Amino acid sequence: MKKTKFYSIHEKLGARIVEFAGFYMPIQYSSIIAEHKAVRSAVGVFDVSHMGEIFVRGKNALDFVQHITINDASILKNGRVQYSAMCYPDGGIVDDLLVYKLNDDEFMFVVNASNKDKDYQWMISNNIFDVEITDESDDYSLLAVQGPKSKDVIQKICDRPLDLEYYHFFFAKVAGVNMIVSRTGYTGELGFELYFKGDENTATKVWNELFEAGKYENITPAGLGARDSLRLEMGYCLYGNDINETTNPLEANLGWITKLKKNSFIGKESLLKIKEEGLKRKLVPLISEEKAFPRHGYDLVADGKKVGEITSGTVSPILEKAIALGYVSIDYAKEGTQINFLIRGKEIPAYITKLPFVKN
Repeated sequence: MKKTKFYSIHEKLGARIVEFAGFYMPIQYSSIIAEHKAVRSAVGVFDVSHMGEIFVRGKNALDFVQHITINDASILKNGRVQYSAMCYPDGGIVDDLLVYKLNDDEFMFVVNASNKDKDYQWMISNNIFDVEITDESDDYSLLAVQGPKSKDVIQKICDRPLDLEYYHFFFAKVAGVNMIVSRTGYTGELGFELYFKGDENTATKVWNELFEAGKYENITPAGLGARDSLRLEMGYCLYGNDINETTNPLEANLGWITKLKKNSFIGKESLLKIKEEGLKRKLVPLISEEKAFPRHGYDLVADGKKVGEITSGTVSPILEKAIALGYVSIDYAKEGTQINFLIRGKEIPAYITKLPFVKN
């Protein structure tokens, strides 16, 4: 098991530490609900240094990115970020990820921690463009600073104006440390992600200066528990729950990042066939007025039969209602359809709604 460079800080703060994706990570510090609400109302800081950073370099870097991802990276300008995914030849999802265009010959892939080694090997095995692919994950620390007051806090210790648009990034010094500052996040709130190199002393310096800058903004450390409930309120997919190698991006509502008109990419032919034949199931958002807790793997029931399965579920700390994502048969996938959660043998009324569950 690995430890991030913030591990000693998490220990001192009394975080509940769990094993996750090969790391010891904080699941919560005070309570998941308190941390969740702090991000929605003020600002929370997540240590997400377990995420993977894989670099693609060379004169054919764009050709490689186009070949291995489903979105159209040709539209990216320097300083832009793109949400994308990699697929297997059958259309199943290898991983969802962020693509950063550093320059014409260099891209950074930010991948899920649990998939990092698999992703790296997949990229290496499909390197038909003679690009350089390096896994530099262990070199980087990553903090996600999220919430309506995040910009005010970071601006106090950033050496340039935080005038970034959504899904843009630049290079700057924060707390005197060189880093990539990215206007991205996994919470649905205003937020930034800070990528930087350095030892534990560097990480501690950045953390301490962030919290000093935010001491009047109710800045709060937040763990993976709140990260999960926040992303679910937005309806964002989680690899391993809502998407995996058995799901394709079209049925997972990721058609908007699946550019079937671009030149050949891995999985394109299968995805074209899936689209032509029509979807058999679809990932839908479900909400219930009851506070019963829907969990991953629970059945979804309608007309006295199973029509699907929950992939992610919780009781929303903001709405105080049960919310879930789940795949249902395409015949039942229309908005407004009642589909019940089957929880411990009892059917809990729920219905398909629109995303996000929580609207800012």
